Amino acid sequence: MKLMIINGPNLNLLGKREPEVYGSTTFEDYFGQLKTKFPQVELSYFQSNIEGEIIGKIQEVGFDYDGIILNAAAYTHTSVGIGDAVKAVNAPVIEVHISNTHKREEYRHVSFISSGAKGVILGFGLQSYDLAIQSFLS
Repeated sequence: MKLMIINGPNLNLLGKREPEVYGSTTFEDYFGQLKTKFPQVELSYFQSNIEGEIIGKIQEVGFDYDGIILNAAAYTHTSVGIGDAVKAVNAPVIEVHISNTHKREEYRHVSFISSGAKGVILGFGLQSYDLAIQSFLS
Protein backbone atom coordinates (compact mmCIF):
# COMPACT_ATOMS: atom_id res chain seq x y z
CA MET A 1 0.00 0.00 0.00
CA LYS A 2 1.29 3.44 -0.99
CA LEU A 3 0.21 6.47 1.04
CA MET A 4 1.27 10.08 0.63
CA ILE A 5 1.24 12.51 3.55
CA ILE A 6 0.89 16.11 2.41
CA ASN A 7 1.36 18.92 4.90
CA GLY A 8 0.56 22.55 4.25
CA PRO A 9 1.87 25.92 5.40
CA ASN A 10 3.88 26.34 8.58
CA LEU A 11 3.91 22.63 9.38
CA ASN A 12 7.59 22.68 8.52
CA LEU A 13 7.91 24.52 11.85
CA LEU A 14 6.53 21.68 13.98
CA GLY A 15 8.69 21.27 17.04
CA LYS A 16 9.34 25.03 17.13
CA ARG A 17 5.97 26.65 16.44
CA GLU A 18 3.53 26.98 19.33
CA PRO A 19 4.61 23.81 21.15
CA GLU A 20 1.66 24.16 23.53
CA VAL A 21 -0.64 23.56 20.53
CA TYR A 22 1.50 21.42 18.20
CA GLY A 23 3.98 19.68 20.50
CA SER A 24 7.77 19.66 20.46
CA THR A 25 8.45 16.93 17.87
CA THR A 26 9.47 17.84 14.33
CA PHE A 27 7.43 16.22 11.58
CA GLU A 28 10.57 14.68 10.11
CA ASP A 29 11.25 12.86 13.40
CA TYR A 30 7.64 11.80 13.64
CA PHE A 31 7.60 10.62 10.02
CA GLY A 32 10.52 8.30 10.85
CA GLN A 33 8.46 6.86 13.70
CA LEU A 34 5.51 6.31 11.36
CA LYS A 35 7.69 4.44 8.86
CA THR A 36 8.92 2.19 11.67
CA LYS A 37 5.43 1.66 13.09
CA PHE A 38 3.87 0.84 9.69
CA PRO A 39 6.55 -1.09 7.76
CA GLN A 40 3.88 -2.67 5.54
CA VAL A 41 3.00 0.75 4.13
CA GLU A 42 5.11 2.63 1.60
CA LEU A 43 4.89 6.11 3.11
CA SER A 44 5.94 9.27 1.32
CA TYR A 45 5.91 12.81 2.65
CA PHE A 46 5.61 16.25 1.08
CA GLN A 47 5.33 19.66 2.71
CA SER A 48 4.85 23.05 1.11
CA ASN A 49 3.92 26.55 2.16
CA ILE A 50 2.68 27.19 -1.40
CA GLU A 51 -0.92 26.41 -2.33
CA GLY A 52 -0.19 25.58 -5.99
CA GLU A 53 2.53 23.09 -5.02
CA ILE A 54 0.07 21.28 -2.75
CA ILE A 55 -2.49 21.12 -5.57
CA GLY A 56 0.22 19.86 -7.92
CA LYS A 57 1.25 17.09 -5.50
CA ILE A 58 -2.38 15.98 -4.99
CA GLN A 59 -2.78 15.76 -8.77
CA GLU A 60 0.57 14.00 -9.19
CA VAL A 61 -0.12 11.17 -6.71
CA GLY A 62 -3.92 11.12 -6.71
CA PHE A 63 -4.23 8.55 -9.48
CA ASP A 64 -1.34 6.23 -8.52
CA TYR A 65 -1.33 6.09 -4.71
CA ASP A 66 -3.76 4.13 -2.55
CA GLY A 67 -4.49 7.16 -0.43
CA ILE A 68 -3.55 10.66 0.65
CA ILE A 69 -3.36 11.99 4.20
CA LEU A 70 -3.76 15.74 3.89
CA ASN A 71 -3.16 18.39 6.52
CA ALA A 72 -3.65 21.51 4.45
CA ALA A 73 -3.27 23.60 7.62
CA ALA A 74 -4.53 27.18 7.10
CA TYR A 75 -5.38 26.41 3.45
CA THR A 76 -8.10 24.08 4.77
CA HIS A 77 -10.16 27.16 5.54
CA THR A 78 -9.32 29.26 2.48
CA SER A 79 -8.49 27.11 -0.55
CA VAL A 80 -11.28 26.18 -2.92
CA GLY A 81 -8.50 24.99 -5.26
CA ILE A 82 -7.18 22.37 -2.83
CA GLY A 83 -10.75 21.26 -2.13
CA ASP A 84 -11.36 20.88 -5.86
CA ALA A 85 -8.12 18.91 -6.29
CA VAL A 86 -9.20 16.47 -3.56
CA LYS A 87 -12.48 15.90 -5.42
CA ALA A 88 -10.71 15.52 -8.79
CA VAL A 89 -8.46 12.56 -7.94
CA ASN A 90 -9.23 8.87 -7.49
CA ALA A 91 -7.22 8.30 -4.33
CA PRO A 92 -9.24 8.60 -1.14
CA VAL A 93 -8.15 11.52 1.05
CA ILE A 94 -8.21 11.67 4.83
CA GLU A 95 -8.19 15.24 6.13
CA VAL A 96 -6.04 15.50 9.25
CA HIS A 97 -5.45 18.24 11.80
CA ILE A 98 -3.17 18.13 14.82
CA SER A 99 -5.36 20.44 16.89
CA ASN A 100 -9.11 20.35 17.33
CA THR A 101 -9.96 23.14 14.90
CA HIS A 102 -13.46 23.43 16.39
CA LYS A 103 -11.94 24.61 19.68
CA ARG A 104 -10.06 27.37 17.91
CA GLU A 105 -10.99 30.56 16.09
CA GLU A 106 -14.35 30.46 14.33
CA TYR A 107 -12.85 30.79 10.84
CA ARG A 108 -11.10 27.45 11.45
CA HIS A 109 -14.49 25.72 11.79
CA VAL A 110 -14.97 25.76 7.99
CA SER A 111 -13.17 23.30 5.72
CA PHE A 112 -13.10 23.39 1.92
CA ILE A 113 -11.62 19.87 1.99
CA SER A 114 -14.04 17.88 4.15
CA SER A 115 -16.76 17.54 1.52
CA GLY A 116 -14.36 15.68 -0.77
CA ALA A 117 -12.58 13.67 1.91
CA LYS A 118 -13.19 10.07 2.87
CA GLY A 119 -12.98 11.18 6.49
CA VAL A 120 -11.67 13.81 8.89
CA ILE A 121 -9.46 13.25 11.94
CA LEU A 122 -8.62 16.15 14.21
CA GLY A 123 -7.51 16.97 17.70
CA PHE A 124 -5.33 13.96 18.52
CA GLY A 125 -1.99 15.68 18.07
CA LEU A 126 0.43 13.92 15.79
CA GLN A 127 -1.42 10.69 16.54
CA SER A 128 -4.03 11.97 14.06
CA TYR A 129 -1.68 10.75 11.31
CA ASP A 130 -1.46 7.28 12.93
CA LEU A 131 -5.24 7.10 12.98
CA ALA A 132 -5.41 8.10 9.32
CA ILE A 133 -2.95 5.37 8.32
CA GLN A 134 -4.88 2.83 10.38
CA SER A 135 -8.08 3.84 8.57
CA PHE A 136 -6.50 2.79 5.27
CA LEU A 137 -5.43 -0.54 6.74
CA SER A 138 -8.86 -1.45 8.11
